[in-house]
Amino acid sequence: MNVPRIHDARFIASATDVSQLPAPMFAEVAFAGRSNVGKSSLINSLLGRKKLVRTSSTPGCTRGLNLFRVEFSDGVLDLVDLPGYGYAKRSKAERLSWGPMIENFLTCRQGLRCIVVILDIRRGLLDDDLQLLEFLDHVGHDVLLVATKLDKLPRNKQKPSLAALGRATGRRVLGYSSDTGYGRDHLLSAVLQRAALRPSVDPRVGPEGASTRTPSEGGS
Repeated sequence: MNVPRIHDARFIASATDVSQLPAPMFAEVAFAGRSNVGKSSLINSLLGRKKLVRTSSTPGCTRGLNLFRVEFSDGVLDLVDLPGYGYAKRSKAERLSWGPMIENFLTCRQGLRCIVVILDIRRGLLDDDLQLLEFLDHVGHDVLLVATKLDKLPRNKQKPSLAALGRATGRRVLGYSSDTGYGRDHLLSAVLQRAALRPSVDPRVGPEGASTRTPSEGGS
């Protein structure tokens, strides 16, 4: 399976408010998920980089809106790493500030093509995840739902767990493992399709994307 070659990937800017980010120049895709869900590891894996996005064993490592620029053989795409939500040990003031920061970005940022929402396959759908999905539906964003850490489950539980998430969300769920690279090409192709960069494979075909309905062209 072939996907467009990545020529360069680099950090551009970090901000605590959308107004502090550079004006959009290219299509943007944002990555959201609970703290410690493996969001930074997934982005590094997706781009074939080990240390582009800072990773940490401590939840809540990402505290701002982090913008990265990726140059492909046929175009340029910006990725935005959003702060993880649901980490109770941050100060109350900090937690309260993150909600408006993320909400403002998701509602005001021009150029956003889709939001990749990342779940931990072992934890399933939590209240914070459901609230985010409902908000994204309300504001009309295209969503790619990804269940990461798939390799942490026994093989005989992977497909049933994906199917359960599909039933709970009414969406197609892509399985992913940052450690093994499983699901990388299909997720990358789906991201590029939504950013109007032509993918080399049909993102609707494998790895198993469980859903209770046939995915539409928009994938939600």
